[in-house]
Amino acid sequence: MIDITIDTDGIATLTWDQPGRAQNVLNGETCAAFFAAIDRVCTDASVKGILVTSAKADFIAGGDLEWLQASDDAATLFERTCELHRMLRKLETCGKPVAAALPGSTLGGGLEIALACHYRVAADNARARFGLPEVTLGLLPGGGGTQRLPRLIGVQKALPMLLEGKRIKAVDALKLGIVDAVVNAGEEADAARAWLLGEGQTRAQQPWDTKGYKVPGGGISSPAVQQLFTAANAMLRQKTYGNYPAAASILSCVYEGLITDLDTGLKTEARYFVQAVLSPEARAMIRTLFFSLNAANKLAARPADVPVRRYAKVGVLGAGMMGAGIAYVTAKAGLPVVLLDTTQEAAERGKDYSRKLVEKQVQRGSLHAEQAEALLARIQPTTSYADLDGAGLVVEAVFEQREIKANVTRQAEAVLSPDAIFASNTSTLPITGLAEASQRPGNFIGLHFFSPVDKMPLVEVIVARQTTRATLAQALDYVKAIGMTPIVVNDSRGFYTSRVFSTYVLEGLAMLAEGVAPALIENAGLLAGMPVGPLALIDEVSSELIHKVNQQTRADLGVAYIERPGEAVAERMVALGRLGRKAGQGFYDYPESGKKTLWPGLATEYPKAATQPDVQTLVDRLITVQAVETARCLDEGVVTDPRDADVGALLGWGFPAFRGGPVSHIHRMGVGAFVELCDRLAAKHGRRFAPPALLRDMADKQTAFYER
Repeated sequence: MIDITIDTDGIATLTWDQPGRAQNVLNGETCAAFFAAIDRVCTDASVKGILVTSAKADFIAGGDLEWLQASDDAATLFERTCELHRMLRKLETCGKPVAAALPGSTLGGGLEIALACHYRVAADNARARFGLPEVTLGLLPGGGGTQRLPRLIGVQKALPMLLEGKRIKAVDALKLGIVDAVVNAGEEADAARAWLLGEGQTRAQQPWDTKGYKVPGGGISSPAVQQLFTAANAMLRQKTYGNYPAAASILSCVYEGLITDLDTGLKTEARYFVQAVLSPEARAMIRTLFFSLNAANKLAARPADVPVRRYAKVGVLGAGMMGAGIAYVTAKAGLPVVLLDTTQEAAERGKDYSRKLVEKQVQRGSLHAEQAEALLARIQPTTSYADLDGAGLVVEAVFEQREIKANVTRQAEAVLSPDAIFASNTSTLPITGLAEASQRPGNFIGLHFFSPVDKMPLVEVIVARQTTRATLAQALDYVKAIGMTPIVVNDSRGFYTSRVFSTYVLEGLAMLAEGVAPALIENAGLLAGMPVGPLALIDEVSSELIHKVNQQTRADLGVAYIERPGEAVAERMVALGRLGRKAGQGFYDYPESGKKTLWPGLATEYPKAATQPDVQTLVDRLITVQAVETARCLDEGVVTDPRDADVGALLGWGFPAFRGGPVSHIHRMGVGAFVELCDRLAAKHGRRFAPPALLRDMADKQTAFYER
């Protein structure tokens, strides 16, 4: 686990090599082995220098989150954290030079161990990343990161790394001063050893343990740093609305820690770290953004008995924004793409979308010109269905009209092999109905991408009534091949993501119709943790689109159609010609110069009620309406795995990460308490809040969606 060798020059090499895992992580076993190794080499008189490295491609990936969450006892967690601090302090104050040779990614606790070394050498590894990303999971660095990093590179440089969880390349880590050298891959251990035998023999001390040490760029008392903290606190509040306590704790750790000596600062960090580990926000974020997300990316829903399919060619029908984006991510993954549209000009425009993306990357230096040319060469714009011959998968991304989709389905299938998969990228139309145009409905599936495709990592995979297990498995193989995250749902109107997303925006419209002040609605959305308020979000997707979807649903369901509160508001805005941002006017005005502002005419169309609700009531409505609709999807079997529901919500429409997703939100409240809230809201605002039978049954049996 930690291999120890001592060479003839007295250099002790501690090599991390955790058995049975692709990456090294910090847990009870590895920490015990590392601490024992530190004790041994620090007290061995024959050891003149210490080299810490890894036998794996990466150094250390961070802490083992299962181990981290195994205990609910604050005292146990605090002592465990302090023991890590004591041992790292022993390593850096043992009087012997310590160097780290970092072959690959060095993240979280891995970087904290490297920071406790006197010298750090990174390999010039294109895929390697360095950083302290704990905040992205509701945590903060607990191995001294909040104390050593600002003392090493200064507060101004350290705060963005800590507060944003940035993961940077080796060359950028060198510029910041996080690593001391970057060498050719495979030479990092030799370079670190050379330093230990040379300069290291006279530099066996950390800067902060040196007499006269001063924090680079100024300590806490300096006016520049005081101003920085004032601005950082204001910006943090503006961005998070207080919903992410770990970020605020990081600021406190740095501020309070730098007032004192390092050892006192480490105790401060330990207290805040334990508080974060035990917080409901961290529990929810770790569950969804680590465990559930990893399960989705490992294709947990894939039928295991179906052979993995490799694609030699993929077809995309429709070169609009969605089709062009699908073609780009497919070509980026190294797969040849046939991009088909009704005219060659339209198909070429679709390819130009990829050209503009890669040109920007070349200008930024993140992509070589040769790589950009190769990517573009893999996209074949065409108008001929014959060019689809040999494609193992075709993704249809044409207009949301059944007749058009049926027509392209028939034309594509005429040239495809019998085992080819046909996928529809639709956000609302049931896949089973679209599959009626297919001669092989078993090979028909839904692949719902999100816009813009190159930035949105989620694909909603929709299983229709006749979709075979093999088709599902091989569609998931494609999603994995293009590096995106799939969730699997069963067919229904709006599927899962569009169906639940619509409840958020329609609830905002219902509030407006009730006379709630537009600014109060928008602020409630932000305070709830949503990326934007419901009215602003409607302007982005367009009231016209919402109205068209409602019209289509009304036409499909006939007398069974039930109008939802808020739909009439969207219809009214369409009648007024205020379609949204694309029209330059919607719920907001969009002047050519200046910021958008709420349309004053809303006060006439929807006069404010004399009594306004408190903001928490609105927050409860905006979050609960999404969570209860998610529960309905589970009750109806549209979603079969709560993990998929939570991952889809966070990645698909920006449900607040600190809540972990709508199912995690219910779990955190407790099913019984959530049912009581739903009943209160349903009594006052209507049956859209009524809890489904699944929730009532769970409340009666006192069961939960997730284990602790």
